[in-house]
Amino acid sequence: MINHLMSILISIFLSGYHGKTTDFAKNSSCHRTTIAHFLNSGKWDESLLSDTLKRSVIEIIYSEAARTRKPVFCIVDDTIASKTKPSSQALHPIEDAYFHQSHLKGKQDYGHQAVSVMLSCNGIVLNYAFVLYNKAISKIDIVQDIARELPTPPVKSYFLCDCWYVSEKIINTFAIQGFHTIGALKTNRLLYPSGMKKKLSELAAELSITHKNFDLVTVKGRNYYVYRYEGNLNGIENALVLLSYPEKAFGKPKALRAFLCMDVSLSTNEILDNYVCRWSIEVFFRQCKDKLALDSYQIRSAQGIRRYWLIMSFAHYMCVVGTGEVCPFETGYHKISDIIQMEKYLTLYQCARECNDFDSFVKVVV
Repeated sequence: MINHLMSILISIFLSGYHGKTTDFAKNSSCHRTTIAHFLNSGKWDESLLSDTLKRSVIEIIYSEAARTRKPVFCIVDDTIASKTKPSSQALHPIEDAYFHQSHLKGKQDYGHQAVSVMLSCNGIVLNYAFVLYNKAISKIDIVQDIARELPTPPVKSYFLCDCWYVSEKIINTFAIQGFHTIGALKTNRLLYPSGMKKKLSELAAELSITHKNFDLVTVKGRNYYVYRYEGNLNGIENALVLLSYPEKAFGKPKALRAFLCMDVSLSTNEILDNYVCRWSIEVFFRQCKDKLALDSYQIRSAQGIRRYWLIMSFAHYMCVVGTGEVCPFETGYHKISDIIQMEKYLTLYQCARECNDFDSFVKVVV
């Protein structure tokens, strides 16, 4: 098991990597079918690696929160690992691949959908779970199950999500675990200003820039007009809702953005500054697709895919905290790649020194 795992990890950090079994075999003494068997049906318990990784992520993030007194952010979102739809005549189609609505592409996209849960504190961002969504259980239930695993953080902390995860069930589950929710809202969400039921977009259309509840705030160097509403939503009591327009697009319906916060003690700037931290999960998805072959792996079985995603998450963890210091993913990735390349050069050098002639050297290194 260790040899196969190391072959996959080494492959991840070498140029030309696409997540294929042929990539793994280049760094293994075994045939690619042996490594494919290791992923798809090998007799090893991946939960041991998963549980160890989760415990380590919690220890690092929660220790950082206790040391700095800065909040823990639990960030949830999903992404699609795009695949080619197989022919109806395919004998062995990819398991658990479906059509999913891609918000990035604005259309249905075929492939595997992954629900990711990340933990972050003071700029350290680590993936806690990467779950294959196969429609057997709802994404709401997936996130609730993961939330129940999390220990109560040592400081006031927040669950960050987009509008698809602003659910009463999820909000309540995270509240029990010690996390206040900050999330985006759809503009058709119902509010109750002055006890009157009204769509969020309708309320926004009635507001003028001179309204006393509008503030001009700056977030990441950009100015926004933000209206602050406190009250009830359907199924949610006593929440803050922020209605936001860019400074130069006030009143334009397509520019309207809304955010919910369950911690009513936060200022408008604090809510928006915290919500910006959600962007790190989008960066994580891009890193996985660009460097860790999330969009290009060729594995057909659901078990093999889940195992590969686990190894991919472990590789991301290694990049962030596995080089002797905490660093951004890209920095760690290049450090590990350089170390592996240097080891290859040293091995070649040693082989060259030990061989008496060129033909013998070629037989050793090829």
